[in-house]
Amino acid sequence: MNEQNANLSPFRKGIIGVQFLFVAFGATVLVPLLIGLNPSTALFTAGVGTLIFHLATGGRVPIFLGSSFAFIAPIIQATQLYGLPGTLSGMIGVAAVYFIMSALVKWQGVKLIHKLFPPIVVGPIIILIGISLSGTGVKMAQTNWAVALVSLATAVLVSIKGKGLLRLIPIFCGIAMGYLVAFLFFEVDIRPIIEADWFVLPQLAKTEFSWEAILFMMPVAIAPVIEHIGDVYVVNTVAGEDYTKHPGLHRTMMGDGLACLFAGFLGGPPVTTYSEVTGAMSITKITNPQVIRIAAVTGILFSMLGKINAFLCSIPEAVLGGIMLLLFGTIATAGVSNMLQHQINLSNTRNIVIFSLTMTIGIGGAQFTWGNFSLSGIGLAAVVGVLLNLLLPYDGKK
Repeated sequence: MNEQNANLSPFRKGIIGVQFLFVAFGATVLVPLLIGLNPSTALFTAGVGTLIFHLATGGRVPIFLGSSFAFIAPIIQATQLYGLPGTLSGMIGVAAVYFIMSALVKWQGVKLIHKLFPPIVVGPIIILIGISLSGTGVKMAQTNWAVALVSLATAVLVSIKGKGLLRLIPIFCGIAMGYLVAFLFFEVDIRPIIEADWFVLPQLAKTEFSWEAILFMMPVAIAPVIEHIGDVYVVNTVAGEDYTKHPGLHRTMMGDGLACLFAGFLGGPPVTTYSEVTGAMSITKITNPQVIRIAAVTGILFSMLGKINAFLCSIPEAVLGGIMLLLFGTIATAGVSNMLQHQINLSNTRNIVIFSLTMTIGIGGAQFTWGNFSLSGIGLAAVVGVLLNLLLPYDGKK
């Protein structure tokens, strides 16, 4: 830990911790709003999940865990098939994937993970995650295009022109400006905010065990696991440490899996490493893990403010729709970028087969059914991509 981090006063740590939470706030609460979960519960599980992660990694790794965008489409689809209580039990499957990957990394190192899930498999999955709900974003935006476009334009402007920490919160800025316009020029019901109690306990959702939901969610966890590995390496660079050795990548994966398991049991979405907070650390040069834990505790406290929860639940659909137009396109672009960075050759027949079948199965809505179990959408596409990568002969070319 550098001298600047070691000499931070408790007050300074607290201020920076709140700033870090502010950076993660918009994205953390957006996910539950889109999939029908309670935003305060998501804040609570993100905060506690981060503390669980730090406990599992010996308090060494400065990482904040927040709601994962990768699971928005699968959770919506799984909810239609198995109901929300069953879908929440699917987080057991997500955690299981993290635990299995943790064991594999401990046994064989990260090279085995990259062999099983190379960019030609992960790239299309990320693209599917981004485009699968594009129609939903358009429908939500259509409820009021004026408000949606204000939200979208603000988020784009902040992303391009924002400086420092401001550039890291385009989602928050877009929601805030869209809400303001909706409040000033259109109808927004603020009675629930006025009537809400100041202090309430987070609402815990009911969970019902469902093997089908668990198996449905497991393939979707592939992309967040790969993202986790990449984020840890980025944090290594920012902090000037090698966390893949101490405490070890297997420990960080285990911590993320435990946090996802905890979130599912309490009614929150799966959590993942937040690159926004890593960006904030890069700007402020503050990488003290204690600051991240302060952000986590602050998130827990915020989750108990009833008026904040009521405010979040009052955000108009058009505001969220405008943000989604940018958000899901950005996720899809990240999948393309992942393939470009690894110089994937799409003139190679093997790569063409894997990419095309993964995409068409995911977009086309193909479904595999066996008894009471069914697998479709992104989950089925992920399984197909992994199997094709393992079964098709490899010619030595990317």
